[in-house]
Amino acid sequence: MMIGGAGMLLAASPAQAADISYKTECVPPAISGLPAVQGTTQVQLTAPAEAKVGDTVEVVWKTVQAASSNPDVLDLDKDTVKPTGTIKLGGAATGDLKLEGPRQNPAIPKKSPMILPDMKGSLKLEKAGELTLTPDAYAINVSKPISTDTKCTPKETVRPGATIKVTDGGTGTTTGGTTTGGSTDGGTTSGGTTSGGTTSGGSTTTGGTTAGGDTGGSTSGGTTSGSTASGGTTTGGSGGATDFPGKEVAVDFACKSPGPASIASKVTINAKKSGGGYGLTVKTAKGVMDSPAALPAGALKPSMQIVIGGADKGSVTVTGPGNPAPLETGKPVDLPDMTGTYKPGASGSSTLTPGALTIDVTLGGAKINIPCTVTGSPKASLTLDTTAQEGGVSGASGGGSTGSGGAAAAGGTASGGGLAATGADDHGALRALGLVAGTAILLGGAVFTFTPWRRLRAGR
Repeated sequence: MMIGGAGMLLAASPAQAADISYKTECVPPAISGLPAVQGTTQVQLTAPAEAKVGDTVEVVWKTVQAASSNPDVLDLDKDTVKPTGTIKLGGAATGDLKLEGPRQNPAIPKKSPMILPDMKGSLKLEKAGELTLTPDAYAINVSKPISTDTKCTPKETVRPGATIKVTDGGTGTTTGGTTTGGSTDGGTTSGGTTSGGTTSGGSTTTGGTTAGGDTGGSTSGGTTSGSTASGGTTTGGSGGATDFPGKEVAVDFACKSPGPASIASKVTINAKKSGGGYGLTVKTAKGVMDSPAALPAGALKPSMQIVIGGADKGSVTVTGPGNPAPLETGKPVDLPDMTGTYKPGASGSSTLTPGALTIDVTLGGAKINIPCTVTGSPKASLTLDTTAQEGGVSGASGGGSTGSGGAAAAGGTASGGGLAATGADDHGALRALGLVAGTAILLGGAVFTFTPWRRLRAGR
């Protein structure tokens, strides 16, 4: 049985329609901050009662009742909602029939029932017998204020909503179903970011980017693939060296809502000597996380506290630019390199260890701040022989939290603002995102639930 785009659509016998209800869980973009909703979906399927092998028939999915109403956050404009769905084929065929509806809806006020247009798909019949059609998962795309998707899946066994009696009249075997509905119009933007290329094993210009610019060859970003200096230890100024590559270390983080419960990544701290100080470039593993939503370029920015230990004490903040290209929901994201300047406050052997990570997501005037603190005791990525400078980290005003060896201070909370300013719990993140120029901008506001971001990937 194949779903075909060719051939005439036939209603070989009077159409049949039946209402099917099933328990459903709907999951909106994680960035929405809404709790999960368990609801009931009611679907009416329309298909011909009889047809012949070789016919192409049309199946219509009418959503009588969606699993939830539009939440009390955002009024949805006219013609901003587009559904897509899947029907499971059984009996005379197996596979999935993909259906798609137009972006067509009346204005839907807050706290009102979701009104979805009918979805349609065409099916080419290739084997005689009784063919059952069972409604399955569906998704809802909302195009404004930005394109977001909510995915709804059955939470119980669903009974067939229609049966087609297919009589003999052609040949062919069951080949499964493929979609003619196409991809969701106006869905998430394509692309994913990469923070640059990859440095090759331990070149002297590893992490050449400094807070004030590059001198002498530089790497283009990405991850260091071969820096294996023992403990990342270097001797500042030895032989006139200016580039000091760190070693890659594993770091575990615990994050606050609306971020994931925990994340894991690999971090490399590189330094470039400039006068008495150092320009720092901090790299994370490639594809460290999946994008929580479709985001425009520049919307997601990382920052990190680098904990100074050993002879020197304190911390240094490094920051990264926004994502250079739009991000697609669920696609891997490379965090851009983060840079900053370290001015030693003490002479001796000083260690640099990854500390608290912060991910900021900004849309218009709204901002979500996701603070992630270090768990455990990560190893130092880099050790430098430092010479105290006036106004250096140790004892300097605004030098950051003080800690020894990096582990204790590494667990400190990252840069403030964000959720704390909302004065709320998990839903505070939603409200922080919710008002832009006086208008609620809930990402996925037409849809129903919250799921955590996927765990950051430990590998490259």
